[in-house]
Amino acid sequence: MTQTTVKDVIRVLEDFAPPELAFEGDRIGLHVGSMNAKVNKVMIALDVLEEVVDEAIKKNVNLIIAHHPLIFKPLKSIDLNSDKGRIIQKLLQHQISVYAAHTNLDITSGGVNDMLMNQLGIELTDVLVETGEEKLYKLVVFTPETHENELRDALSEAGAGHIGDYSHCTFMTPGTGTFKPLIGTNPYIGSQGELERVSEVRMETIAPEHLLKRVIHAAEEAHPYEEMAYDVYPENITGSKHGLGRIGELENKITLKELCQHVKQSFNVPFVRAVGDPNKKVKKVAIIGGDGNKFINQAKIKGADVLITGDVYYHTAHDALGIGLPMIDPGHHIEKVMKTELAKILQEKTTSLDVDIVSSETVTEPFQVF
Repeated sequence: MTQTTVKDVIRVLEDFAPPELAFEGDRIGLHVGSMNAKVNKVMIALDVLEEVVDEAIKKNVNLIIAHHPLIFKPLKSIDLNSDKGRIIQKLLQHQISVYAAHTNLDITSGGVNDMLMNQLGIELTDVLVETGEEKLYKLVVFTPETHENELRDALSEAGAGHIGDYSHCTFMTPGTGTFKPLIGTNPYIGSQGELERVSEVRMETIAPEHLLKRVIHAAEEAHPYEEMAYDVYPENITGSKHGLGRIGELENKITLKELCQHVKQSFNVPFVRAVGDPNKKVKKVAIIGGDGNKFINQAKIKGADVLITGDVYYHTAHDALGIGLPMIDPGHHIEKVMKTELAKILQEKTTSLDVDIVSSETVTEPFQVF
């Protein structure tokens, strides 16, 4: 097995959380290190603090994948006596790369906001604040009948042909392909200078935009010919919706106070702040990981009985009361759920790579309760 690189791991991560989903200006991507650096162990972290880097050094980690960017505001200098300077120095000295997946990890299906909903036991959810829809393309590949199954499997494994809960979705039309190998070719079928007729199938499938290049490459790898014939057509239909936050329903109506207790237990936090009548019955729950102050109106329009988010401002709380939207603030740090959950996801998706995935055990919650 060849040595795994940062680029290999990030390719898998970006298939799960495509960079194009991130908000404009978000500081996602490689912050320190090299895409070509060798990787044996990856650590998933919420924040890149000096204590987290020390943990990575102790565990012989080569790559930290963090949710919160290490460098969010441009640095004017790298002062080794400063907090950021010491962190960067340690990372470079120990050849540890750092990659940030922020709002793209929030937005993607199965990402941070879905993880938070799962933690609450709410499974059937919808996007709270829609930010876009996936563009779809029809890919048509012409292949000999003998390689039909190999091609279909390759397309599906690369992410094409997935419709709802079904995979390997294709449509095929039989036909006859013709070609004449010219001088300098090494044809899989036929001889140079002679017209060849081959029984082929036209295989059609659907691929999402962010996986299209990968799907075409996988098809070329599985195809027997030197030159694969294929067509790509943009579709007028769109795929799944993308967006920030999630909204779903509890199994039964409960009071706001009871939901506060459930949130505390689910996220293992010492307390929550709440806005609204503690005896009000709630069922439809909206959640936005991190700071969701600006989305109270969208939650209300979507019919949420309550919005769960962190860092609630004083004036936002008053505005929420004004529109009749209860709120629960369990803190920003509940996004820590991504450490173990993303580690599981990447472990499952990197079985072909020689790499170990672990989650950071360092607590980066800055607040204490007395």
